[in-house]
Amino acid sequence: MRARRPASRPTPARSRRPLAAVALSGTAALAAAGLLGLASPAGAAVVAAPVEVFADQEAFDLQPVGSYETGTFDASAAEIVEHWTGPSRDVPGQLLHRLLVVNAAEAIVEVLDVGTPSAPRSAGFTVQTTGVVAADGSVVPAGAVANSVSVRADGLGAVAVESDVKTDLGWVVFFDAAGDGTALGAVRVGSLPDMLAFSPDGTRVIVANEGEPAEDYSVDPEGTISVVAAPATVSAPAQSAVRTAGFRAFEAGGSSVLDPEVRIFGGRADAGTVTDASPLLYPVSENLEPEYATFSADGATAWVSLQEANALAIVDVASAAVTDVVPLGSVDRSVVPFDPSDRDGADGGPAIAIDTWAGVRGYLMPDTIASYEVDGSTYVVTANEGDSRDWDGYSEVSRVSALGRNGVAPVCATSPAAGSLGAAALGRLNVTTANGLSADGSCYETLYTFGSRSFSILDATGRQVFDSGSDFEEVTAAAAPEFFNSNHTESGLDGRSDDKGPEPEGVALGEIDGRTYAFIGFERVGGIAVYDVTVPTAASFVAYVNNRDFSVSGEDAADAADPAAALSAAGDLGPEGLAFIPAADSATGEPMLAVGNEVSGTTTLFAISVPAAVEPVEPPVVVDPPVVVDPPVAVDPPVVAPGDGAGAGAGAGAGAGAGAGADGAGGAGTSTAAGTSRDDLAYTGAELASWALPLAAGLVAAGVALLVRARRRAARLRG
Repeated sequence: MRARRPASRPTPARSRRPLAAVALSGTAALAAAGLLGLASPAGAAVVAAPVEVFADQEAFDLQPVGSYETGTFDASAAEIVEHWTGPSRDVPGQLLHRLLVVNAAEAIVEVLDVGTPSAPRSAGFTVQTTGVVAADGSVVPAGAVANSVSVRADGLGAVAVESDVKTDLGWVVFFDAAGDGTALGAVRVGSLPDMLAFSPDGTRVIVANEGEPAEDYSVDPEGTISVVAAPATVSAPAQSAVRTAGFRAFEAGGSSVLDPEVRIFGGRADAGTVTDASPLLYPVSENLEPEYATFSADGATAWVSLQEANALAIVDVASAAVTDVVPLGSVDRSVVPFDPSDRDGADGGPAIAIDTWAGVRGYLMPDTIASYEVDGSTYVVTANEGDSRDWDGYSEVSRVSALGRNGVAPVCATSPAAGSLGAAALGRLNVTTANGLSADGSCYETLYTFGSRSFSILDATGRQVFDSGSDFEEVTAAAAPEFFNSNHTESGLDGRSDDKGPEPEGVALGEIDGRTYAFIGFERVGGIAVYDVTVPTAASFVAYVNNRDFSVSGEDAADAADPAAALSAAGDLGPEGLAFIPAADSATGEPMLAVGNEVSGTTTLFAISVPAAVEPVEPPVVVDPPVVVDPPVAVDPPVVAPGDGAGAGAGAGAGAGAGAGADGAGGAGTSTAAGTSRDDLAYTGAELASWALPLAAGLVAAGVALLVRARRRAARLRG
């Protein structure tokens, strides 16, 4: 979703997935290991004690190490981020480490030097995005706004720029990431280019032209997808390099059939702005609004999220044509629990109340999407934020309690939700008025919400193979119960439960030591959730880290004696864009994550630590172990950790998992290795000594190796 431009402790609910461990403070853990310097705030906006939850912090750690501040509050001053590492064009042998950050508040792309991750700083210039003469002869006007940035390996960069009148055609401006920000040229694309990305081989740029309507719906441009052939050199292409895919084939009577589950609603017809002078010729094309795009590994196919339509477009890149539009379905809230109210506590106050609700479903409506390949098959990861059409000319949003008023249909008396319409139940929940009506249109049988408060994994056809279900609310409730479902602009309990909850918006994927991880940003409560998605059907929770100090409310900063210091103390507010930095491109030699935060205006770097496997230690020779006369030592069976809809066995065992819920809601999975979980398993003293002593030696060696590795990493970060 595009950001609109400037502009007592409760009892936790039951946990459907107990967490293996809750870390109180990364700083404390590192101090215990002699690495306090690593966790100490190396720059402003890195809080002293981030909110943290880890499945196993020794196996995976994520810590904020440095942050760059704009000092601008709630104005989208740090949105999309892109990392680039490459040789300097001016200084032989110099390696540049740069972050490109979209600052919508200033309508620019900032360039940061992140050669020292603990102290990111401005490179001293920004990328030129206005006053550029495009290949079609147009000039990017002074009021144009940068929305997205992507960089190819050789340094060719591209910026999606919307016109000062957002319904007009926009541009892609090209630049050299190793240069001084001067534009190389531009090409014209569709209306409101909101996102772009280079293909994996760098030969093409795909652009999601969202085509949002004017506020009064006097104009509603067609949503389109541009495919730009990128030049082989660091230069701007000709206008002839641009081809645009539209949705006219999916209009009534067109060559492609649109699935009726794709949401086509609102638009100029419902807004009443269709006239003889401005007829409605392409209602489907005007309705669909491309949001985010991702390529297959070979660059032959692209997937584009159509957020408000709750659908995914599949694009054949070679022909620049949309081949399918796939509906993404909804989550059944009678199976997958959530908290629907900000007034469900004592005396109408806030509380954590994660529960199931009949008669309610949640559309997925993903914003950011990303893709990866497993055994030759592509999977698409979606951050299911949710969005609505909410304009002056037409709005679909209503609280449940307002249904039945002002000409809006009521909830059907026969609906399963009919008995739960009070403020402490479903009454405060925001739902759409465009869906859920009975056949005769007289009342709402089902209530549909915006977003599913989850992330999903889809196969290449758009079929869901995994969904995180209620994880995000469960995890954040356990991590910071006093600030469950807090908003980003202010700290508080339950403030977003009646809308979209944590609001997962951004997602980035990264491969570390052969495993693939998904990093998902929560726009409202803040923080980054990490999942291991190596096995797409059995993704598992790894970590949640929130670089935010809830004791400091962001909106109070303006009234503070030192507003900049107060905003800095709050930490990161409103994560928007995420970029994974592989170890090979990182200034530290280890993987990192960069996050742009639109409300706090901060760009923060996180260090990722995944200890490598330790080489096996040659076991010592055990001679004549002593005879043990005590009874045999019984070994308890291993603890089985909950899973996410599928399990995997180890050794000679077999894994089994069972999913629960509709439309791919995650269930529980278990695995057991044969020969390791018998209740009667026992060892004699001789057998115990034969493996216990080598194991102890191996553990000591592993601990020493990891400590040395950590100290080296700390030294690199401090440098």
